[in-house]
Amino acid sequence: MTPEQLATADEAVLAPPDLALPFVTIAVPSLNEEHYIEACITSLIGQWPDGAYEILVLDGGSTDCTRDIVAAVGERHSAVVLVSNPRRIQAAAINLAAQLACERATVLVRADAHAIYAPDFVRRCVAALLTTGATSVVVPMCTRARMPGPFLQEAIAAAQSSRLGNGGAAHRIGASSGFVEHGHHAAFDLDFFRAIGGYDESFTHNEDAELDVRVIRAGGRIWMCAEAPVTYFPRHRFGRLAEQYFRHGGGRARTLRKHGLRPRPRQLIPVAALGGCMAAAAAAPFDPVLGLLGLLYPAFCMSWAITQMLRRRDPRLIAGGAALMTMHLAWALGFVIGFARARQAAAAPRYAATQAGLAAPLLPWLPGAVTATEVDES
Repeated sequence: MTPEQLATADEAVLAPPDLALPFVTIAVPSLNEEHYIEACITSLIGQWPDGAYEILVLDGGSTDCTRDIVAAVGERHSAVVLVSNPRRIQAAAINLAAQLACERATVLVRADAHAIYAPDFVRRCVAALLTTGATSVVVPMCTRARMPGPFLQEAIAAAQSSRLGNGGAAHRIGASSGFVEHGHHAAFDLDFFRAIGGYDESFTHNEDAELDVRVIRAGGRIWMCAEAPVTYFPRHRFGRLAEQYFRHGGGRARTLRKHGLRPRPRQLIPVAALGGCMAAAAAAPFDPVLGLLGLLYPAFCMSWAITQMLRRRDPRLIAGGAALMTMHLAWALGFVIGFARARQAAAAPRYAATQAGLAAPLLPWLPGAVTATEVDES
């Protein structure tokens, strides 16, 4: 959308000649977000005219100070409402917001708690939704470390912002406005969202991509609003990063199986890296030369990290190599296990149920498990 078109869109949204101002429900899923939630909510307050918006913070049972912080903000700003989300996961939170939205609401905005939003974020998203004929709006995601932030977060942010870390996904690499198949979810036509059933709540991760498949198949259109990027704060510990990407990989596998889709080449590269590392480790006792080949992948990742460290003169970025490997290998492992489980469940439901019972002690580490880390937890 050009600046001239955006100005026209703003006029249409904020001063429509014949229509009332649309009521906007902003949904913020949360779980143990005490380090991020206040900044997130504060960045959203006042982005839409008073009396024409609400901010529903849907908390999945935080055990830190998240709920107290939200309640305190709500005392100062009546538009902010704390809601309990018994299902805990993000998909359920957004669906719950769609159910509880003010009866006047026609637009649903999704705002993840691990992020902050530019002062015109809501305005631009709503303008794009109402003037392009889209049924949903997606935006670019810019990954940044908090300032000041945890030591590892800078390296993880650098890794996630690179093509090696995000695979060249359009909403991660300087997207341009236009109709797309997928992006970081921002706004929905509320009636359309409800009509297609909202998010599939059996998905703890990749629920956004799964929904986008159904949106397009139902005749909807997805608009990338490049003028409204989101600043996202990544995990700051490798353990949390590994859990997140493991579940991302599992979720992606479930989406492919559910809709009969084929993985894209960029999604198979991490699987190839995992397979190569495992094969080299298995061959090392018998053929040291073949075993040494397994060092090529870690050496490549570390070379990238050293290059970034020298280019940006930031010694923290040396950990970016480990971040890349954590993301790639955890995603690939989750993808392989998730794909196998989805295939097994489709082919033999009874056998899958038996295996699930035997694997109960491992459920927190398998795709589809519901744990306290499902939502953007710090």
